[in-house]
Amino acid sequence: MAAKPKKTAATETHQSIEEQTAAFLKAGGKIEQIDRGITGQQNIAGPRHIVLGKPSSDNAR
Repeated sequence: MAAKPKKTAATETHQSIEEQTAAFLKAGGKIEQIDRGITGQQNIAGPRHIVLGKPSSDNAR
């Protein structure tokens, strides 16, 4: 008798994602296509200004 293939973490993750996606779609969810290169992350921190060296009158706050 052939042994069952062992489930790996990748296999379980793939199956879990597939099941979650199916449940989402069945519940009326919609998958939105996002263009390549677009990110959902927002840069709320803003630019960072770093001054190296001893403080002088030119770069003192």
